[in-house]
Amino acid sequence: MASLNTAVAAIVALVVSGILANPSSYLTAALDNMFGKTQQRVLATLGVASSLSGALAADPIAVDGTHFALNGDGFSYRFHVDNSTGDLISDHFGGLVTENGIMEAIDPIQGWVNLIGRQRREFPDIGRGDFRTPAVQIRQSSGSVVSDFQYKSHDVSKGKPALNGLPSTFGKDDDVSTLVVHMYDNYSSIAADLSYSVFPKHNAIVRSVNITNQGKGNITIERLASLSVDLPYGEFDMLELRGDWFREAHRVRRKVEYGTQGFGSNTGYSSHLHNPFLALVSPSATETHGEAWGFSLVYTGSFAVEVERGSQGSVRTVMGVNPAQFSWPLGPGETFTSPEVVAVYSDSGIGEMSRKFHRLYRSHLIKSKYATETRPPLLNSWEGLGFDYNETTIYRLAQHTADLGMKLFVLDDGWFGVKHPRINDHAGLGDWEVNPKRFPHGLPALVGNITALKVNNTDDKLKFGLWFEPEMVNPNSTLYEDHPDWAMHAGDYPRSLTRNQLVLNLGLPEVQDYIVEVMSNILGNSSISYVKWDNNRGIHEAPHSYSGHAYMLGMYKVFERLTSKFPDIIWEGCASGGGRFDPGVLQYFPQIWTSDDTDAGERITIQFGTSLVYPPSAMAAHVSNAPNGLTQRNTTIMFRAHVAMMGGSFGFELNPDDISESDRAAVPQILSLADKVNPIVIKGDMYRLNLPEDSNWPAALFVSEDGNKAALFLFQLQAHYNNLFPPVRLQGLDAKANYKVDGNQTLSGATLMNFGLQYNFQGDYESRVVLLEKQ
Repeated sequence: MASLNTAVAAIVALVVSGILANPSSYLTAALDNMFGKTQQRVLATLGVASSLSGALAADPIAVDGTHFALNGDGFSYRFHVDNSTGDLISDHFGGLVTENGIMEAIDPIQGWVNLIGRQRREFPDIGRGDFRTPAVQIRQSSGSVVSDFQYKSHDVSKGKPALNGLPSTFGKDDDVSTLVVHMYDNYSSIAADLSYSVFPKHNAIVRSVNITNQGKGNITIERLASLSVDLPYGEFDMLELRGDWFREAHRVRRKVEYGTQGFGSNTGYSSHLHNPFLALVSPSATETHGEAWGFSLVYTGSFAVEVERGSQGSVRTVMGVNPAQFSWPLGPGETFTSPEVVAVYSDSGIGEMSRKFHRLYRSHLIKSKYATETRPPLLNSWEGLGFDYNETTIYRLAQHTADLGMKLFVLDDGWFGVKHPRINDHAGLGDWEVNPKRFPHGLPALVGNITALKVNNTDDKLKFGLWFEPEMVNPNSTLYEDHPDWAMHAGDYPRSLTRNQLVLNLGLPEVQDYIVEVMSNILGNSSISYVKWDNNRGIHEAPHSYSGHAYMLGMYKVFERLTSKFPDIIWEGCASGGGRFDPGVLQYFPQIWTSDDTDAGERITIQFGTSLVYPPSAMAAHVSNAPNGLTQRNTTIMFRAHVAMMGGSFGFELNPDDISESDRAAVPQILSLADKVNPIVIKGDMYRLNLPEDSNWPAALFVSEDGNKAALFLFQLQAHYNNLFPPVRLQGLDAKANYKVDGNQTLSGATLMNFGLQYNFQGDYESRVVLLEKQ
C-alpha cells in the first residue's frame, strides 16, 4: 500500500505540474500493469477518467487528449476533435455534466446533406458540404473562398489575456481560465486560434478568434463570427432587444423556425434598432424556470446575429461583426482578432441568466473604479435650457442644483465654438473651445465658481460635469474648414448630413490624437468630475469595407487613452440615448444614457428590456419635467423618480424654475430615498417580478450583495377600479430569515416570497418603493 501511495503521489505531482498532460490514457495502461484491480481506486483518488468524469471534469478546463470540457458551477461546454477530419465537434453546452451521454453515429446518410452538414461544429466553414450559415469565409490570394481548418494543438492557462486593440472581459487566475485551440489550413497556410475562456462562478464562456496569414499572398477575411454554437435537435425561442430612437430595448420573443432568422446593425454602431445580444430559451422558459442561453457581443460597431434551424433540426447561432460591412485585407504575417462573445447558461430561467451577466459585467468587464460605486445625484442642463443660456443663467441653474441637494451639475450642449459658436445644432462641433460671448471669463472660472457652491444639507461642494460629442464635426466649424478630409467620405460622393453634422474618421491616427489633445486640454485645466460623451448619428459614406472596423479600433484607442489619463472622472456614454448601449462602451464608461425618452411610463419598458443583459448599475436615468416634452404624458414627480431610481446613475433633467412648489418640496424626500436605494441598485441582484409587457403592475426587486437589504419597485400603469389588486411575490430572499418591511411589520422571507405583498393604487401611473431589511 505504501508503494501505491507513493506512485499516486508521484503521478499527482506530474499532473499538477503539467508534465503529464493526458493522465487518464497513461494511467489506463500503466496502472493496470502496476497494480491490477487497484487501478480504479487510483483513478478515483486522482479524479480522472478517459471520459473526463469526476473531479477533473469539474475543473474549469479539463482536457483528455483532444476532448475538451469547460466547466462552471452549474454548466459544461464540451467539444472534441474529429480524428478523421481534424474538425472541432460540439458535444454539449448546458447543465453541468461529468461525461458525454450516449450519442450514436449519424446513420444512414442520404440526400445532399453529408456528415459535415449534420454535425454540431465549433468553427463551420463554407464550400465543403456544410450548407448552413458559416462562421468563417476567407478569400484566398487565388480567389477561392474554401477553407479547411484542422486541429493542430492547444494551450491551457490560468487567467485571460486582453484582446489586441479591443475591449474584453478580464479576471485574475482564480476567476478565469483560458483554452486556445490552434487550427491550421494546410492548403492556404492560414492559422485560426480559437480562444475559450471560462468564468466558472458566472456559468460563462467567452470566445474570440485570431486569423493569421502564414502564407505568401494577400488574403481577405470576408466573414468571421466571434462565436458559433450548434445546439442539438429541439425547440427554442429567440429573445432579442429591438427598437429605434426614443424606444430602445423592447423585448421580442419568437420561435426559432426552420431556415435563417436574425437581426443586426448596418449603422456603423451597435444602434437603437437592435442590440448585440441574443438569448435562446426553451419554449416554456420564464423569468424563474427553464433553460436560457445568452450571447452578448463585446463590440460597438455594426454586427450580425443569425440563428438557423437546419434541415436536420439542430439550431446554429452565429454572432460577430456584420459581414455586409466587413472585408478585411490581411497580408503575409498579419493577424486579425475578432471581438469576443460572452455566452452564459442558466437552468433557472431568464432572470438568472440576466443576473449572471450583471455580476460578470460589473466585476469583469467595466474597468472604471465607479463600476460598483455609488454616483452623485445630478442635474443636467439640456431639457431645462437647451441652447438658450449664458454664464449668468448657467450659474443660477447650478445654484438651484446645490440648493435642492443634488451633488453634480452638468453643462450640456452649447458651451463651445469661437468662430462658429454653438448656439444651435448647425455649427461648432469639432471646435472644442469655450464660447467667449457666453462665458467671457472662461470655462475654468465658471467651473471654479460652481464647484465652490455648497450642497444644501451636506458638507459637500457641488461637482461639475461637461458634455462633448468628440466623434462628430459640423461643416460650419473651424476644424472642418482646416481638415475636410478628416470627415468620413467616399470619394466624390456627396457627404450626407444628419443633424447637420458629419462623422470624423477615427480610423485616422491624426483624428485620434486631435480628440485626445483637445479634450485633455479642457479636462486638465478645470475641476471636471463627469463627462457625457455623446454621438448623434450613424456612419454614412464609409470609404472602404474595412473602414467601420478600423473606426472602432481607433475609437477604442481614444477611449483607453482618455479614461486612463483621467480615471477619477465619471464617464457616461450616450448616442442619442441608447444608440450605443453595448459591452464595448461599458469597458471604458461605467454608465450609459439609456434613452432620450424620459417619459417614465415608457422608460419602465426600456429599462426592464435593457436589464435583460446589462446591469442596472450601468443605466443612467433622469427625472424630467411633466408633461413630457415629446409624449405629453403627465405623471407625478414621485412616479418619475421611482422609475429613474432603478438606474445606477440617478438625476434630474429640468429647470427647477419650471416645476411646481409641491414638486420642488418633494425633491429632498426623493434624494433621501435615492441615497438609500442607489447602493442596492449598483451592487445588488435584480429580480424582474412582473414584466411591463405582461402586467399592469410591473415590479422589480433589488437585493443587496450581502442579502441584508432589498428595495421593491412596484408600479401601476393604468387605473384599476372596483377590483382586487394582485399580490406581488418577492424573490431572492432568505426563506428562513425575517425582514422588516418599510421599518414597520416584520415578515419571514418565506412569507414574502410565497404569500407576497399587496398594495392598492388609485390612478394611472402610480408607484411605490418598499425597503426591506434583514433582521
